[in-house]
Amino acid sequence: MPTRINDLHSHPTQRNKVLSAFDAVRLIHDGDTVATGGFVGIGFAEEIAVALEQRFWQAQADTGQGTPRNLTLIYAAGQGDGQYRGLNHLAHPGLVARVIGGHWGLVPKLQQMALDNQIEAYNLPQGVITHLFRDIAAGKPGTLTHVGLDTFVDPVHGGGKINSRTTVDLVQRMVIDGRDYLFYKALPIQVGIIRATTADPDGNLSMEREALTLEALAIAMAAHNSGGIVIAQVERLAERNSLHPRSVKVPGVLVDAVVVASDPSYHMQTFVEAYNPAYSGEIRLPLDQMAPLVLNERKVIARRAALALRPNSVVNLGIGMPEGVARVVAEEKLFDLLTLSTEPGVIGGLPANGLSFGAASNAQAIIDQPNQFDFYDGGGLDIAILGLAQADAQGNLNVSQYGGRLSGAGGFINISQNAKKVVFVGTFTAGDLVTRVCNGQLHIDAEGQQRKFVSQVEHRTFSAREALRRGQQVLYVTERCVLRLTGSVDAPRLELIEIAPGVDLQRDVLAQMDFAPAISADIQTMDAALFRPEPMGLRGRL
Repeated sequence: MPTRINDLHSHPTQRNKVLSAFDAVRLIHDGDTVATGGFVGIGFAEEIAVALEQRFWQAQADTGQGTPRNLTLIYAAGQGDGQYRGLNHLAHPGLVARVIGGHWGLVPKLQQMALDNQIEAYNLPQGVITHLFRDIAAGKPGTLTHVGLDTFVDPVHGGGKINSRTTVDLVQRMVIDGRDYLFYKALPIQVGIIRATTADPDGNLSMEREALTLEALAIAMAAHNSGGIVIAQVERLAERNSLHPRSVKVPGVLVDAVVVASDPSYHMQTFVEAYNPAYSGEIRLPLDQMAPLVLNERKVIARRAALALRPNSVVNLGIGMPEGVARVVAEEKLFDLLTLSTEPGVIGGLPANGLSFGAASNAQAIIDQPNQFDFYDGGGLDIAILGLAQADAQGNLNVSQYGGRLSGAGGFINISQNAKKVVFVGTFTAGDLVTRVCNGQLHIDAEGQQRKFVSQVEHRTFSAREALRRGQQVLYVTERCVLRLTGSVDAPRLELIEIAPGVDLQRDVLAQMDFAPAISADIQTMDAALFRPEPMGLRGRL
């Protein structure tokens, strides 16, 4: 069995912690619980993941059995490119036995193993996992929170288990002073894998070229205090004692092995950008030069969502359709009136999109991901604008598992459950939907093949009952109509409050739903400015 790196460091002549990726992954043992940091491609240790995969393959070729085997993998945010990079490298039968993940959509190879019942699989809220790392570090028995009540992670709805192979309960419902909470159980971390920009030979880490700091410190502390090891991938080395103490994000006392990336493609700032100095705060970009969105259904939706913004508000924008709201904010010159944020730790600036999502240009601050979720969970968000995959007659929402696909919740549960106002955005139907915006009206040339407004969601990622209990304002914005959550905690329902010009209520809305919503006695036509090519003049309105 390979010697743990802590044994090597017991010899004073071997203080230099720099190892090759191959030597570092040899320190991972069969059955270990491995925690990895990263957000899409930001902060993900790609070279270490590749080396771990190659070690498994090589052992399988040499002996007929890969090693290390039967790992438990735990991670907070999605870490992959939707194809083969990131945690997709670990999707091999025998390599992992159990996965506890916050988001699964970017790791289709792991996702398929879960759907095929090849591994034990859990989906827990992203923010809860980041806090769980911190609570493991502190020696606590787990994380106690309201986050996840009445969603699929609540034990009354499955406790976050993804398949029938998964039977162990990781979540427990508790009542304290008459209020319901969820308790997420802690587990020891034997290996923490993180990433930084610069390391010295003692393992001190700085992150000056990283787009995010993420949960690297929490993972390192959790692994160290569990008696495990921490492996850090970096871009470059510095002389001992040369890093300014305020720039050190993870102290060397927590780090056991440092791997310097041998290939720049294994240490890109994001999975599509080698290095963007605006993401690391090295420069600031002139945001007023951004090209506006093309006037189509996505822009209509983004514009209508932007109408819900208020001055001096703190806003979270989700991935996908909500990304368009940032472009509308830029076009309408609203950046100085509100603060955009993203869950991995960005406050202010312009959030990036696609595989650079999570980064931001011109950020005011970048804080650790667990701290961002402290802010979110405690009610710091004024408004969240999030995607819509399925909504049902009660107003529950599903973005995590539908149509045979396991996307996972990511930070959706934390964000949607705690923002003061929530706006869900998406097209009214999906699959081959064709629309046109012309002459101030919306024209539906071909209807989508999949309905999004269904009698009951397949997976409950957002609870309408909990939203009404908390007094949240909730809107459901599409290109052709707007609905809102109404009713009571015992009888939540959707009410249709706006319809687009050019749209027929019966043919284009009600006939495309699996249930009949309430219809407001004062139903309005959606704002005409949404359907015009020129800017809406939203700054003046705000």
